[in-house]
Amino acid sequence: MDFIQSLQRAIDYMEEHIFEPITYEDVARHIYMSSYHFHRTFSLVTGITANEYIRNRRLSMAGQEISISDEKVIDIALKYGYDSPESFTKAFTRFHGISPNVARRAGMKLKSYNRLLIKIKLEGGTVMDYRIEKREPFKLLAKVKKFRNESISEDGNTEIPDFWKISGKDGTFDVLKQNSSKYDIYGACAPISKESAHFDYGIAMEYTGDSIPEGYAIWEVKPTLWAVFKCIGETGDCIGETWGKIFSEFLPGSEYSMLDDTDFELYSEAAGADCFCEIWIPVEKKKHV
Repeated sequence: MDFIQSLQRAIDYMEEHIFEPITYEDVARHIYMSSYHFHRTFSLVTGITANEYIRNRRLSMAGQEISISDEKVIDIALKYGYDSPESFTKAFTRFHGISPNVARRAGMKLKSYNRLLIKIKLEGGTVMDYRIEKREPFKLLAKVKKFRNESISEDGNTEIPDFWKISGKDGTFDVLKQNSSKYDIYGACAPISKESAHFDYGIAMEYTGDSIPEGYAIWEVKPTLWAVFKCIGETGDCIGETWGKIFSEFLPGSEYSMLDDTDFELYSEAAGADCFCEIWIPVEKKKHV
């Protein structure tokens, strides 16, 4: 339940500071989460990024204020965090479908975006299969690239799939195989510092070589306790669906908390023909007071 409570505290914080220049990084710090982990968690559970939530709430409130007050547009723009009437008008029009000046006319329709309330929703008693694995720390040889935090939840964003496609054509997998005795492929994802707007993602295999090829890096995987979930399907769409279930179904109701450390997708023939990949998340038993 602490998982749901953390998200609700995040929403409460955003609402309490809605007129201040806050971002999702500020919210993450308030609930003692890394910005990367909070960004991904909030996006997968709510279907919207924290920054989008803040923006939509401000524009919704601004619409109400525009329609009932005679306050100048520039003053309302500044109140809701916009530096100029032009930037405010552009965002307002995109959200409401009409400009602030038109919104002041009688009978104009505006959009309302209500405050979120996180609830546990019970649907059909579905079963989510998982297993708990203990594993000694290990090293990966990885081709690493940085990605923007926002890219995780942008509709239609293909940056990570494109990284896989390029790696499949430029000899990356041949180099990895030359330095590994196991040909399981990892998609490793690292959390980020609170100061960074990017996260590292690596395509990797377990490292057994003697030297590090140019353009590659050693990625140390330290956690020893893992929750493992199969992504059943023929395409990568099942990865996002499985992550959504992890955050909305598994973590809120299980006896485990996810650690702020490396998680990865594991592509292995041993996982079964119907399995696209496995998602491994680092966990620890919840401490009950």
